[in-house]
Amino acid sequence: MVGGSLLLPGILSEVLAAEGSADPLAARAPHFPGKAKRVIFLYMSGGVSHVDTFDPKPKLTELHGKPAGAGKTGARYMRAGWGFQRGGKCGTEVSDLFPHVRECMDDICVIRSMKQEHNDHAQCTLGVHTGSVSVTRPSIGSWVSYGLGAANRNLPTFVVLAPQLPYGGSQAWGSDFLPACHQGTRVLPGAEPVPNLNRRAETARVQELELGLLDRFNRLHRQTRPTDPLLAARVKSFETAFGMQREMPDVLDLSKESDATLALYGLERGKTSGFGWQCLVARRLAERDVRFIELIDVGSATNWDAHGDMATHGPLAKNVDQPIAGLLKDLKQRGMLDDTLVVWTSEFGRTPNTDGPKGRGHQGRAYSSWLAGGGVKGGIVYGKTDEIGRDVAENPVPIWDFHATILHLLGFEHTKLTYRHAGRDFRLTDVHGDVVKDILL
Repeated sequence: MVGGSLLLPGILSEVLAAEGSADPLAARAPHFPGKAKRVIFLYMSGGVSHVDTFDPKPKLTELHGKPAGAGKTGARYMRAGWGFQRGGKCGTEVSDLFPHVRECMDDICVIRSMKQEHNDHAQCTLGVHTGSVSVTRPSIGSWVSYGLGAANRNLPTFVVLAPQLPYGGSQAWGSDFLPACHQGTRVLPGAEPVPNLNRRAETARVQELELGLLDRFNRLHRQTRPTDPLLAARVKSFETAFGMQREMPDVLDLSKESDATLALYGLERGKTSGFGWQCLVARRLAERDVRFIELIDVGSATNWDAHGDMATHGPLAKNVDQPIAGLLKDLKQRGMLDDTLVVWTSEFGRTPNTDGPKGRGHQGRAYSSWLAGGGVKGGIVYGKTDEIGRDVAENPVPIWDFHATILHLLGFEHTKLTYRHAGRDFRLTDVHGDVVKDILL
């Protein structure tokens, strides 16, 4: 493969047809008609406290300041730092950290019984994204790309809007043993969201000639490796990169959005950063048939990891609350929420007791996530934690069940979405996973 080459549109299909190989990004039908055609995955890095956001615990108010029990030297129970109010006609309780999202609860299913297999950031970040906390595996976005293929040949199937790297780095959107064309394409806020995206008009013809020459070299190179599927995938990634030069600038150009739409997301005209920008770009990518769009609000530096002071949740929530609500409302008014699955999650929750002066520790044994649109029942709460939010009391949802449900909504039987690697068939849910049928329409 000639390094850095970009193929002209149509070249890959001609090459592969001539050589008898399959296009790794050809559009494919799922196992059955899915309610969702795409996923927007909202990831809050650091561990959002469920007992301060989507899982009210009056018992913690009663126990506030009391010792948390044996083995918790110096730790004391701590009440929620914000009040809870009912939202929507359904009356689901949500804290004052998320007043705008609270208005959308009739479209949201809150899962209060999530479970993780670890308590550390990097491992649980990988668990949320790949289903494995111990070894590298393809991310859920890569599995969706692999399963559905491309609906728009000029944009990646999997795009990640991430101003900073999360815990675990780019493994969160890596394809691992899946063909490389299925890994996430990272888009950064700012002046240059995608490096080398814009080409100079005066050099367009020269670039086409160069690419034609590089294409010939690539064909010759493929002839010496006719059975290498990764090579075909890499060729396809270069063709997509060329298509992005034509279509991605239009995706990122928000100048034609109305003032009302910008206000819905809390976004100032001309601004090219912030979570409002990420959410609006996500809607524009969804309109153009990108299969999986992930938004990471913050990275591994300053995030939701509130060991010292839970008050740090305040500005973080304010940063994402209105944009998330704006995204849900915008999708709904455009008729897109029915076939767009919106997922909100963190890697784990936080303890009901203190860990540090005014903060909470990590907790994977019980936390909250939510789903909206794409075939999910809105206005409901699924699962329950105990009276202090430490353990799941009803209907546990391990991360594999969460993933199995997302794949089901896209039309996949999760046990059948597999890839042969190292002598066995791998899948996102490994040997686990049950679809949470009670939350489906």
